[in-house]
Amino acid sequence: YPPLVREIFDPPFAIFWRGLLPDPEQAIVAMVGTRSPTGVGIRLAERIARDLGERGIPVVSGLARGIDAFSHKGNCDGGGKSIAVLACGLERIYPKGNSLLAGRLLDKGGCLIGEYPPGDPPLTFHFPQRNRLISALARSVVVIEAPKRSGALITADFALEQGRDLFVARDALHTARAEGIRMLREQGAPAISSAGDIIE
Repeated sequence: YPPLVREIFDPPFAIFWRGLLPDPEQAIVAMVGTRSPTGVGIRLAERIARDLGERGIPVVSGLARGIDAFSHKGNCDGGGKSIAVLACGLERIYPKGNSLLAGRLLDKGGCLIGEYPPGDPPLTFHFPQRNRLISALARSVVVIEAPKRSGALITADFALEQGRDLFVARDALHTARAEGIRMLREQGAPAISSAGDIIE
């Protein structure tokens, strides 16, 4: 059972996983954002996640379309052992379109993890619960690009409740899908441009 998850206010009763659980001593960075990113957001997610992978740092995200998927892809490209938190039983990849990405993640030494037993479907209320695990597994959370009503902002709220460091991507602050991260920036979240900024 991941030690950081045990520390949160409402830890899951049990954890299910496929692949290799992350080293409990390993720093992990969560990367989240909109399912409908701009080109700027896509490039940022891939670059920052790849740079983290090259430094041996796994990225945890939710395997959703958009920023999640590009973050996993970039981390795998950099040799990172990426972690996907699912909102359903682990035998059914959601969305199905990311099945190949999930397989690649496992091949690279990462894992699929979640609190829902085999057979559980991806119900609507599972996703906010899933988001608290994304932030719980990480020491730092980066919101790459998010509009005002993005689910990524739920993850940001959990990050603050759980005492995690919260960052936004500086180079995405000007995009059309960035109202949510501009709001986080105004509330005090530091803006970062690279993996090095997070590590520092």
